[in-house]
Amino acid sequence: MADRPETRPDNSHSDAQWRAAGDRIQTLMDACAAGGAAAHERAQQLVRQVMGLYGAGLQRILDLCDDPEIAERLATDDLVASLLLVHGLHPHDVHRRVSDALDRVRPYLGSHGGDVDLIEVSEDGCGGSVVRLAFTGSCKSCPSSAVTLELAVEDAVRAAAPEVSAIEVVSTTQPSGIIPTESLMAHLHSNGNGATTWHPVPELQSLRPGEVAGFQVAGSELLVCRAADRAFAYRDHCPVCDDSLAGAQLRDALLRCPRCRTEFDVAHAGVGPGGVHLDPLPLLPRDGVLSVALRDEALGAPA
Repeated sequence: MADRPETRPDNSHSDAQWRAAGDRIQTLMDACAAGGAAAHERAQQLVRQVMGLYGAGLQRILDLCDDPEIAERLATDDLVASLLLVHGLHPHDVHRRVSDALDRVRPYLGSHGGDVDLIEVSEDGCGGSVVRLAFTGSCKSCPSSAVTLELAVEDAVRAAAPEVSAIEVVSTTQPSGIIPTESLMAHLHSNGNGATTWHPVPELQSLRPGEVAGFQVAGSELLVCRAADRAFAYRDHCPVCDDSLAGAQLRDALLRCPRCRTEFDVAHAGVGPGGVHLDPLPLLPRDGVLSVALRDEALGAPA
């Protein structure tokens, strides 16, 4: 009998559900506190016992797994890897995990004209790690594009290596007239932007190449399109006619506003003629589910 082709199940729905499990557990713990200190302590002990049991089970699974390929698949599965990290069982060191995380977001950075190199990972003296990065290329459109770089890199690094205590950017020489990406990131850290929340949007998986669709996520109107095999998200606003992009059409990587007919390159941060640009938003797979990052304060493209 011929070998069956290996297929991997689509776990996007369950991944999205379990990603929020930590928040739900914390909510239940807080509710137990209403029953008094004794009830809260018993709830904490219960959680510790359950975590210890599952940690021991995971350790036994790794000990019994003598197939390097299977062990590697476990280590690179987002959900399993997160559990291994919680219990200190992940087989990859912090440098490998950070490097792999950057590889996953590198295509996204490339769509904004940039890239990132991992310079080193060092100890911070308090049990944590400091990651030093160097950005190459440039953010050719605006600070809001730099926000997408910042969020993509920071989220990827911290998800893969929660023990990282700081992410530092090493300055690189840039051609005159180009705003260094690291300078934009430093500005974004100090300009008072609100916190960022990643919102899973599993409906985006159904978008086919060339399709454009509007979505409302956490009260924000978004336009999402798929050029070739990549999806891109922007705020639903044309900077030229100051109107909605509803009804826009995508041809290759050019998105045409249905009102003013201006075309924007969605594969390169939404840049249009004369330096105008759409307002890009980070759109990356998290635990197998496409998710968009939104700040509490709107990014808003400058005029």
